[in-house]
Amino acid sequence: MMVGIKEADEGLLSGGTGHVLTQERQQNLNGFEEGVEFLPVNNAKKVEKQGRRCWVVLAAVVIGFFLLSLVVGVLVWHFQHRNERIPKVFNGHLRIKNENFVDAYENSNSTEFAYLANRVKEALKLLYSGIPALGPYHKESAVTAFSEGSVIAYYWSEFSFPKHLVEEAERTMAEERVVILPPRARAHHSTVLTSVVAYPTDPRTALKTRDNSCNFALHARGGEWMRFATPGFPDSPYPAHAHCQWALRGDANSVLSLTFRSFDLAACDQRGSAVVTVYDSLSPIEPHAVVRLCGTYPPSYNLTFLSSQNVFLVTLISKSKRRHPGFEATFFQLTKMSGCGGYLHQAQGTFSSPYYPGHYPPNIDCTWNIEVPNKQYVKVRFKVFYLVEPNVSPVICTKDYVEVNGEKHCGEKSEFVVTSNSSKITVHFHSDQSYADTGFLAEFLSYDSRDPCPGMFTCKTGRCIRNALRCDGWADCTDHSDELNCVCNATHQFTCKNKFCKPLFWVCDSVNDCGDNSDEQGCSCPAQTFKCGNGKCLPLSQQCDGKDNCGDGSDEASCDQVSTVTCTQHTYRCHNGLCVNKGNPECDGKEDCSDGSDEKDCDCGQRSFSKQSRVVGGQNADEGEWPWQVSLHALGQGHVCGASLISPTWLVSAAHCHIDDKGFRYSDPAMWTAYLGLHDQSKRSDPGVQEHKLKRIIRHPSFNDFTYDYDLALLELEQPAEYSSVVRPICLPDATHVFPAGKAIWVTGWGHTQEGGSSALILQKGEIRVINQTTCESLLPQQLSARMMCVGYLSGGVDSCQGDSGGPLSSVEADGRIFQAGVVSWGDGCARRNKPGVYTRLSMFRGWIKEQTGV
Repeated sequence: MMVGIKEADEGLLSGGTGHVLTQERQQNLNGFEEGVEFLPVNNAKKVEKQGRRCWVVLAAVVIGFFLLSLVVGVLVWHFQHRNERIPKVFNGHLRIKNENFVDAYENSNSTEFAYLANRVKEALKLLYSGIPALGPYHKESAVTAFSEGSVIAYYWSEFSFPKHLVEEAERTMAEERVVILPPRARAHHSTVLTSVVAYPTDPRTALKTRDNSCNFALHARGGEWMRFATPGFPDSPYPAHAHCQWALRGDANSVLSLTFRSFDLAACDQRGSAVVTVYDSLSPIEPHAVVRLCGTYPPSYNLTFLSSQNVFLVTLISKSKRRHPGFEATFFQLTKMSGCGGYLHQAQGTFSSPYYPGHYPPNIDCTWNIEVPNKQYVKVRFKVFYLVEPNVSPVICTKDYVEVNGEKHCGEKSEFVVTSNSSKITVHFHSDQSYADTGFLAEFLSYDSRDPCPGMFTCKTGRCIRNALRCDGWADCTDHSDELNCVCNATHQFTCKNKFCKPLFWVCDSVNDCGDNSDEQGCSCPAQTFKCGNGKCLPLSQQCDGKDNCGDGSDEASCDQVSTVTCTQHTYRCHNGLCVNKGNPECDGKEDCSDGSDEKDCDCGQRSFSKQSRVVGGQNADEGEWPWQVSLHALGQGHVCGASLISPTWLVSAAHCHIDDKGFRYSDPAMWTAYLGLHDQSKRSDPGVQEHKLKRIIRHPSFNDFTYDYDLALLELEQPAEYSSVVRPICLPDATHVFPAGKAIWVTGWGHTQEGGSSALILQKGEIRVINQTTCESLLPQQLSARMMCVGYLSGGVDSCQGDSGGPLSSVEADGRIFQAGVVSWGDGCARRNKPGVYTRLSMFRGWIKEQTGV
């Protein structure tokens, strides 16, 4: 090759053309190496043909490699993913029909327990082997406990399923089955297992049965209370990443009553950092869960639960390292109810769900057959009604319900009435095997069908109301039937599009009073404009431009981005002198000021638990629910006024509580005792209640004891308070803090529970709402100042009253923190219609409070 190439090159040089070889040289070349061919530079056809062959080969190789990779990928997916094994643990129970329970079955180390447990495991293995979706994937089973009824066995079974079979396996395990295990010897009988059913559970269950470090078994003795608690309670927190369980038993034919006396776990969150579940069985089977608890509950909260049989299982699963003390609980046994319901044959009476006001037990049915005499009709009024189950619609009652006249009722309902069209009515109550609630309290009475409400208006629900309440703009009947088919008084009322009548002064007050918003239509700003909080209309371009164009800061209060703006009386001023355009930024969990000053001094407005009023129309508060609430006792008079704790040494109250009257020196600090952490006025000596003397009383210098303007006082304690779970300060609002109309606020106190009535022993709470200032001024003309705010319901029903004065209005703000919006001041009567309570607006006094106290 090299010789031929060299000679060819020479020919090109000598011949000048390089295109023609002599015949001799051609022969010599051909003779030298046959098959070597030199092509002229302009002969490209042979080169092209050879190039196509290369590309075809290359493409074939690439395609072949791709197809091979695809096949390999599919095979890898098939063997690694389709056949990927998913570990599943099922908890279940079954009944052994031809066995009687013996005490030895309670001891998992006894010979009797081991023998019967092995028989159950053999039966389960036999059952699974006959089911293709289960048998090949069964790893092991274990019996965890036995209980009465011939004998009930609780077990878990562990499997390792291909991913595509998991759903089918779960459906199969949930089907009830029967299995018969042949006898081992002719002298023995077969083992018959019925109601074999299981449900998926936490895989750690299988591991836990091999680790008894946090497993406990307790048996009730007679009527004696038995106590148990999380490990270390109350001196040290429960273990992190724990899985503990307590198996509780009672004697045969008994049921258990379980009460959590103290409950303080990590706060509930979507990850379930810590949760306690109570099961109506000895196995953690989800359909048998009676309640699931997390977070913290006050001691007064109703945490008593009943079993349907003589066993309970309590489990604690902790997934976090947060330090909380855990819980303390007690249980005892009761004789099992022989039945519930009955025949009620009288003119009137009451009945309730079993164990009301405690939680009713699961898996029960009660029927009341009610008959009234004298051919009257029957009316049943449900005064209290709580049949709530997680993830169950209150419209479609598929689990716990009350059935009357063929209609099922469930969920949470306000007072309602059902009636009969004869002298008889039947009420049926059903609870399934899971999740129990506090149930219901009902009364029944007879009535004349010709005049069901003598001298009164009859709601379609059967409730009776005064005739004066008909067509007054208020829905006194829960079905609004008292406000239907009305002719509105044009002088005083507005006719809604839905034909309801509403007071004229409610029109354009930014509240949807009609329900169809027709009273607010035509009140909004024109298109491409923005409506300020004070009603002013501005171009959209002026919203969030860094300037207070509205005058109340509302155009800069809800912008997407917090920015520094020119300071006005409506903007929040940071400690560095700069102002931000965010409404109510203080202590909301986000640093909006560049110096972080909006999040400083925020150890306030938080209670030791979170939930889910002199208060007229209120209800008992939970212990520790309002830890800043203070009871002020005057010498020889008991509770006189309320106050709120704002720091270890300072209280906020009403000035009018400290004006000398009828020879008594209410202005003298020595005449007063402040009780902090108090819940029940009859238990002032209880542990946790702090008794403090007053050092100083500072009334606002501008207080007017005729108009009650500037109705505010500051009280200094002789000794600092000690913060605890029931003693904590409330947050004070900044001067720019806004509590908008319609906002829900809580009023608390020990005042009169009705106008002219008596004071409450238990702290009362009531939810009321901020009322539009313009509306309030129209109701109380020439009586309000800028230092006052109206809060309540124009329909009445919930309000503060005598004895609540000086107490706080508590408003839940961002991040769950609670600010004091106002101080109970005065009102025209208590809980009257169109006469809302009037409160001192605390934000107006922020500067004065800091000047006097440093807080």
